Parts: sequence; structure tokens; C-alpha cells
Amino acid sequence: MASKKQDNDDMVDEEEEEQSTDLDNPEVVEKYKLAATAANTAMAAVLKEILPGKKVFDICVIGDKALKEATTAIPLKTKDKGAAFPCSISVNNTAVHYSPLRDDEKQVILKEGDLVKIDLGAHVDGFVSACAHTTIATANPQQATTGRKADAIAAAHYASEIALRLIKPGKKNSDVTEAINQVISQFKCSPLEGVLSHQMKKFVIDGNQVIINKTSVDQKVEEFEFADNTVYCIDIVVSTGEGKAKEGETRCNIYKRSVEQTYQLKMQTSRAVFKEINKKFPTFPFCLRNLEDEKKGKLGISEMSKHGLVLPYPVLYEKPGEFIAQFKYTCLILPSGTYRLNQFPLPFVTSEHKIESAELNTLLSQPTTRQ
Repeated sequence: MASKKQDNDDMVDEEEEEQSTDLDNPEVVEKYKLAATAANTAMAAVLKEILPGKKVFDICVIGDKALKEATTAIPLKTKDKGAAFPCSISVNNTAVHYSPLRDDEKQVILKEGDLVKIDLGAHVDGFVSACAHTTIATANPQQATTGRKADAIAAAHYASEIALRLIKPGKKNSDVTEAINQVISQFKCSPLEGVLSHQMKKFVIDGNQVIINKTSVDQKVEEFEFADNTVYCIDIVVSTGEGKAKEGETRCNIYKRSVEQTYQLKMQTSRAVFKEINKKFPTFPFCLRNLEDEKKGKLGISEMSKHGLVLPYPVLYEKPGEFIAQFKYTCLILPSGTYRLNQFPLPFVTSEHKIESAELNTLLSQPTTRQ
């Protein structure tokens, strides 16, 4: 016969299972905000390190440590909190996902004037806040950055702002894509192909409803209309070139467990690493740098990747001499408006271009809250 305490515990478990995981639940909104606070704290810690002479590997380690400390400090009973995306730092024409290991060859060291993109994310109880920011590595932040770097940063910034004002009920994902392209063209830049902004849910960073950065013959997405009480991670990536990034020779170090795939690994090292991944990173992306043994991680991940147990986040590059800027943020669509959870100080840039369209400028002047 079950005890009264056991009966009460079962009732609590049932109540927890029945609780909504959408934004109509105030506790869910609070968890997204707490995740954003952690991600923003980590981003601020990384931004302090973006200086000439700094090694990207060292800065990524600082970012990962800051994510761990910030999520650990969150005063919630749940132990399920931590990084939702490892710190990656991509420089100049490197588009995304550069997150080196200690023993990687050709370690990137920041130089004066480098355009630097930082990408990271945190979660609380599976509710994610992901963000990316672009800045300039400089010993003199009061000196304005000009030229094509400035064009890319300005284009990405204003495109991210225009997107925020269109993500609301009554608007469609195609409206956002069209406006993003219009803004970026004003700065003589291109949206990066293949970039998607995803709807997010509990333990899901890549939901099926997406906003594509740029449509093409080969890349189209299903149209949908935005609805209240939903969450999106808006990712705007802009290139001064054609907007076509490709894999280079740099090895991939960021992966995500593909939970629907199964395979009996042959190598003992692979099995040990796979066990560690399932324990530490069952849902969200991770960097091999975050494993107990990087060397064993590199060895084991090869067999896992070959058989689809993990999905790679490859390092992508634009053509040499071009520049890539990125702004990413998590936003909540609530009945009172659309709220951006991640925002950081912009670098001092001066572009020779500006938004000439009266329609776009009017849209940019609109509030994101509703009357």
C-alpha cells in the first residue's frame, strides 16, 4: 500500500507534467529571462576580452567558464541549467562556429581592427536564451571603424531591429525575410545564405517554424504567421561579399547529439566519449573543448559523426577580404508586445550608407510594445 507521502509526491509530479511550457505560464517567462541574464552576463565577460593580442582559444574558455558560473548562480531548485551553446568567436571572413581546442594548429590571435563575432547561449530548465554580438578588437574604442566593416555591422544591426518590429501576430516569416533583405541592400551588403532563425521551445533550439535569412532557388521555407506566447531566436548574418559561406580546412569542434539516431560504436574510446556526451550534453550543442579529454574526444567524435550519432556545426568562411557581421537574440512574443532579451553596446562605426527608404525608417521608429 502506498504511503500518504508517496501519494502526495505522485500528485506533485502530475501537476508538474500538466504545467504549460509556453509563455502563458509566468514561470516559463521567468525562466527565459533568467537564461537571458546568464547569457548576457557571459557575453559581457567575453566582450571585455576582445582586444588585440588575445588568443581566441583563451577567450572561448573564459566564455564557457562565465556561462557555467552565471547559470550555477541562478537561484532555482532545478539542477538542469547551463550552457545551451558553447562560446564561439569568428573573426573577419569567418562566418560562424569557430571554437578552437588547446592543441589546434594555427591558433587565431586577434589583431587591431579585427571584426569579431561572439556566439553563445544559456538555458534554465531547458528554456534557452541564445545570443550573438559583433564588435571590433581595438585598443582605441573611441576611434570609429569605417569602410566595409562598418557597412556590414550597420546592416546587420538595422536588419535585426527591423525584424524585431515585424515579429508579431498578423505578420508572416516571409515579411521578415523581405524586410531583412531590403535593409541589408541599403548598405550594399548581402544576407548570408543558409542562415535560419528558429522557433524555440523547452529543450528545443531549432524548432520547425523558421525565418530564412535569404531565399534562393535551393533554399526555401514554409510560410507561417506569428502567434502570441511563442519564442524565436533571431539570427541575422550579413556579408560584404556574395553571402555564400563554405567550409574551409578548419576542423569542426562543435556538435549536437542526434537523439533519434542509434548505432553500436565499435571503439572503446568512442563508447566512453559517447557516454560522457549523453550524460553532460544530451540535448544542446557542445564543444570538444568541454569534454574531460580533448584528445579522446576528437578520436571518439569521428566514429560518432560518421554514423550520425552527432550533428556537426562546421566552421564556415566567406571569401578572403570580405567581412561577416552577426546579431542574434532571443525574443518573446507576448500579448503586450515582442520583447528582446539580449542586447549589448554597439561598436563605434560610421558607414557611408544609410537607410533611404521612408517605409523602412517608419517601421524602425515603431515601438515593439502594443497599445
